[in-house]
Amino acid sequence: MSAIQNFFNISGYLILARIVVILLILPLHEFAHGWMARRFGDDTALASGRLTLNPFAHIDPIGAILLLLTGFGWAKPVPINPARMRNPRSGIIWTSLAGPFSNLLAAIVGMILSQVTLPFFYVYGGEVLQMVYLFLRGFVSVNICLALFNLIPIPPLDGSKVLMALLPYRQSMWMQMHQQMLSLILLLLVVLRAISIPLGWASGQLETLLFRGTYWIVDLLLPLVR
Repeated sequence: MSAIQNFFNISGYLILARIVVILLILPLHEFAHGWMARRFGDDTALASGRLTLNPFAHIDPIGAILLLLTGFGWAKPVPINPARMRNPRSGIIWTSLAGPFSNLLAAIVGMILSQVTLPFFYVYGGEVLQMVYLFLRGFVSVNICLALFNLIPIPPLDGSKVLMALLPYRQSMWMQMHQQMLSLILLLLVVLRAISIPLGWASGQLETLLFRGTYWIVDLLLPLVR
């Protein structure tokens, strides 16, 4: 089944969640990169107008379309200049990890809100509460998928920058010199859905872990709601 066929078979709540992620969370992801880089002394993102939550400053058309169709994609990378960082190696690692961490944080917030909604749905039911709950769970799912996807060590994803900062000089330079080729391989893997199965499994495991870790909220609120 193609990505477009699959898109028309998913729920409207998940589509809405993906649109919200494109407009709000992708900008947050890139803002987190720029903010962390600035913490290490690099204000390149600020100087280029990218230290902002404005979605139009960050959205990459191809990455946004792929996120809408498949559940994972990317935004335009925030410009970073390691030479301006106080500690370039640590700066690159933490700056790269800041983006996926922002997605994970958004997923945690979304899961907490969904658990707050669940007791009210159990007691009162209703389509509105069901819609809110399903939207929040879709929001959680997309953010977890984005966090894990961006940790894949293939350019231009964040995981590749972490890997290049950790590799010996020769291997790191090889990756830098072949970034365009590796990026095309990544795009091909995404289009062919070769990443979907392992990424979907890992995302499901992490989402289940978050659900179980926050279910105490339901147990706490349910007696109060009744």
